[in-house]
Amino acid sequence: MVIVFAGSVVQSGLGMGFGLTAAPVLALLDPVLVPVSALYLGTATSIAGALSERANIAWREVTICLSGRISGILAGLFILISLTSLATFSLVFGLVILFAVLLSIAGWQLKLNMRNLFAMGIVSGFTGVITSVGAPPLALIYQNQPAVQTRATLAAFFALGGIASLIVLHLAGLASLTHFWLAILIAPAAILGTWSGRRMKGRFDRRYRVFLLAIAVLASLMLIYRGLS
Repeated sequence: MVIVFAGSVVQSGLGMGFGLTAAPVLALLDPVLVPVSALYLGTATSIAGALSERANIAWREVTICLSGRISGILAGLFILISLTSLATFSLVFGLVILFAVLLSIAGWQLKLNMRNLFAMGIVSGFTGVITSVGAPPLALIYQNQPAVQTRATLAAFFALGGIASLIVLHLAGLASLTHFWLAILIAPAAILGTWSGRRMKGRFDRRYRVFLLAIAVLASLMLIYRGLS
C-alpha cells in the first residue's frame, strides 16, 4: 500500500513515474504483482490525470508516441513469453529497470519531433510491457517542455499505452483475473496517492528525483542478484 501510494503521488504530480517508483519494489515483494497488476494501477492513475487535465493534452504527440508503443509492446511480449523461470524473470526485470534508470540520469535531451516521439514510443512500449516502466524514454524528450502540457500529454499517452499493453498481455495469456483483483485490493492506496499528488504539483524537485532513482537502482540490483543466485 505504501509503495503504491508513493508511486501514485509521483504519477499524479509529474504525469509519469508510477512504474519506476513502484514496480521494482513490488517485484521484490512478490513478482506476481508485476507487470500486470502494476500496469492496471499505473494506467488507472494515468487515466485520472488525463481526464483532469484533458484541455492541455497534445493529441498529435500522443498519437505518434502510441503508434511507436504498439511495436515496442509486441517486441517486449516476445521477451516475456520466452522467460521460463522466476530467476530469469527477476534478472531481465532488474536489467530493464536499471536501463530505465540510466536513461533517466543520462542527461540526454532529444528534440520534440515526430521521429524521436515514435522511436521513444517504441522503447517505452518495450520496457513498459515487461516491467510496467515506460516513462524514462519519454522523459528524454519532455524534460524541458512546459510542465502543464507535458503532464497532461504524458498522462494521456500512458493511459492509452497502458490499456494497449494490458489488452496484449491478456490476449497472450500472460494476464488473468488474479492480477486484476490484486490491483483492486491495493487500489485505495492509488486513489489516495492520486488525490495527494494533485495537491503537490510543483513540489517535486531534484531531491525527490534522486531519492526515487536511488530506490529504483537498489531494487534493480537486488533483482539482478536474485536472478543470478
